[in-house]
Amino acid sequence: MDREGWNRRYEGRELIWTAQPNRFLAAEVAGLAPGRALDLGSGEGRNAVWLAEHGWDVTTVDFSEVGLAKGAKLADERGVRVSWVLADLTDHLPPAGAFDLTAVLYVHLPAGERRKMLAAAAASVAPGGVLLVVGHDTSNIEEGYGGPQDPAILFTPEDVAGELPELEIERAERVRRNATSPEGEEREAIDALVRARKPPPPEPPLRAGAGSRRRCPASSERSRTPAARRREVGGAWRSPRRPGDRRPRSPAA
Repeated sequence: MDREGWNRRYEGRELIWTAQPNRFLAAEVAGLAPGRALDLGSGEGRNAVWLAEHGWDVTTVDFSEVGLAKGAKLADERGVRVSWVLADLTDHLPPAGAFDLTAVLYVHLPAGERRKMLAAAAASVAPGGVLLVVGHDTSNIEEGYGGPQDPAILFTPEDVAGELPELEIERAERVRRNATSPEGEEREAIDALVRARKPPPPEPPLRAGAGSRRRCPASSERSRTPAARRREVGGAWRSPRRPGDRRPRSPAA
């Protein structure tokens, strides 16, 4: 669906997917410390607003101005601040290494455009940060319920994991969730979920001989301050005597 198609879909006053966060996002973020988050393909903003309510500094990107406007309204109602960016994910380049969490939820593109979008998403993650990708699995057409029916824009966990060579894959699997048909029947949908982490930068190598140098006693003594060279004698601190120094005589002597 193109921009105008999504704008028309979001035109209604009610939220299409309610104001509650995606269940997989809530579960995967539960153990993370809040930081900067990027929500790519934010739709009506429910996930961005939920993250902001939980202490995240959130930036969202979507190409539907109607969806972004509904998200901004929801944020105002909840009393949180979110940065809303109008852009197309097929050519948008978020700041590199800027986010502790980047979420790509139910963004379905042809394989070539998906790989380009995921490369930009992975680049946006800061060292130690997490990229979370969730979407309708390819098997959902035959075995599940709902979602797009065009296999060209669906993917598997293996597809996504293979397109993130710079990240460490922590989880890549099919997950199932309950769904309700328009007739009220309980069905089951199949999604693909991938959680990956950007490794921290390697520690700089030690210089040759670092940590093994020894100073000779003379140079060590010269490098010490006069106060550090004092000796403790009889409980009092005294400086070392130099040749020719006279010891002061007490009156009794």
